[in-house]
Amino acid sequence: MVTLGLNIDHVATLREVRKDIVPNLLKAAQEGVRGGAKGITVHLREDRRHIQDRDVFILKQAIKVPLNLEMSIAPNVVRVALHIKPEKACLVPEKRKELTTEGGLDLRHAQRQIATVVNQLKKKGVTVSLFIDPEPAQLRVASEVNADFIELHTGVYARTRGSQRKRELKRLRDAAEYAHELGLGVNAGHGLNYENVKPVAQLPCVEELNIGHAIIARAVFVGIRKAVSEMIYSMR
Repeated sequence: MVTLGLNIDHVATLREVRKDIVPNLLKAAQEGVRGGAKGITVHLREDRRHIQDRDVFILKQAIKVPLNLEMSIAPNVVRVALHIKPEKACLVPEKRKELTTEGGLDLRHAQRQIATVVNQLKKKGVTVSLFIDPEPAQLRVASEVNADFIELHTGVYARTRGSQRKRELKRLRDAAEYAHELGLGVNAGHGLNYENVKPVAQLPCVEELNIGHAIIARAVFVGIRKAVSEMIYSMR
């Protein structure tokens, strides 16, 4: 059954508004695990706008589920990942002024650099995924650079409705099946919420959904543990 990876970036966003020590990121992660999350995801951005280096270190040492580090291939981020050695790393594109990740990696235009980082991480025992759009050409390159997983970008699916959403769901399904044929594990995420998550959770071959914003927003009203358990219920 597909599992949930809880992204807690926006707990850190709230903390960084005041440059304070609350809310406590580790406690948020632990509450998410108590709610049923099977992994914790954080994005260490180049500008360190929310997650800080020390957060990654503390989480790696303290949580009892795998830590998934979302990261660009910027050298100062790669150095942190190679030092801390999270159980998982997901390579994502990053633009300095974006509010959130806006699309998948274009593997064809950075294949050599990505292959180098994938190799460096795997030598440290890190399971590596690549955040990509559901396009066959991108999947083929993901296989060529020796990634373990791909994470399908579900943002277009999440933004559309009606027949367009059905077409996008088919693209995701076809991509998941093709990735499996190529020997890649399949995760998915971005823009998923309590209303749209179930069809993605039911896609073939998908092992994990990484979801953050919708859960943290719901947690404002019901707490993280309950918000996570409600998302798992929606997935099933």
